[in-house]
Amino acid sequence: MSVWQVPVDLLVHSRFTISPMTDTVAALRALHSPRRPWQYAWRRPHLAAWQGMLARRPVVRALLAAAFAPRWTADFLTLAPAKAAPTFADELMAVAARSDEQIRADLRVTSPRPLDDVLSADGLAQEAGYLLDWVWTHTVRPEWPAREQRLRADVVARTSRLGAEGWAGVFPDLAGTMQWLGEGRLRVNDLPGAPLRLDRAEQLIFVPAHCGRGWVVWDQPTRFGIVYPARGILADATSPAPDGLDRLIGPNRAAILRRLVTPLSTSHLAALTGLSLGSVGDHLRVLLDAGVVSKRRSGREVLYWRTPLGATLADATTDPEVHSRRAE
Repeated sequence: MSVWQVPVDLLVHSRFTISPMTDTVAALRALHSPRRPWQYAWRRPHLAAWQGMLARRPVVRALLAAAFAPRWTADFLTLAPAKAAPTFADELMAVAARSDEQIRADLRVTSPRPLDDVLSADGLAQEAGYLLDWVWTHTVRPEWPAREQRLRADVVARTSRLGAEGWAGVFPDLAGTMQWLGEGRLRVNDLPGAPLRLDRAEQLIFVPAHCGRGWVVWDQPTRFGIVYPARGILADATSPAPDGLDRLIGPNRAAILRRLVTPLSTSHLAALTGLSLGSVGDHLRVLLDAGVVSKRRSGREVLYWRTPLGATLADATTDPEVHSRRAE
């Protein structure tokens, strides 16, 4: 299943999609088994409430233990969104529509051991919905405006690159294991298995998320998608409170400089910071004149990134612990 055979028409009509449920599953992964320092930092303020909820819900605990394998996730957590702009409620309804037996079948694929006895009771789909709704309500929804802004900024940057370089320029930057092999073959991961033909597929989507590693989503045989880490999430998740850099060059220029760990366009920076395009352009001109930012045209957009001087300036005024998390 590591290679998808993608018909030309399906690729031509593919699109980027923002999925609240996908970001909720990414948050669930970080709560359940954080892998990176920034995930531990994000989880810390939610940990007591998370552990308290699990202590009260034995079925949810058992369901969670069975839902994640080292390289596979139960299908009810990885359903491809059916709409171009789904709400969380839309996507939660899709999970709720699965029967208890479908949920159990999904869990049997991922769990290396027989399912816990509590998972044989009625109401399993309801418990799955409760788990996802809890994560959304307590951790993602309060942050959703900022999360959505970062995700949309990523889509703006990817779409611009797609127009300039085509899919061949986009795929390598989405995830480390993803590669366009030619002749309609897309490598989506490095798992073993025979190629999966998407001849009956009606939808192929690409979904940015606040995650450390991507995964595939689907509702076979008609909907398929790939989740990938959004650009800029580490810088935003670990940006420190106003410090010496803010006082030295101003909070808006400091915010821009912090985000230029990787090359970004003016429109991407505007979406990330909430500043207008004109304001971002004015601040970038000052940073360029100061020699802390460089630029180069890439296709139809201009990308900006830190010079060595800019990196030194940003790092020297950032808390060392925060810097180490950003570098993960």
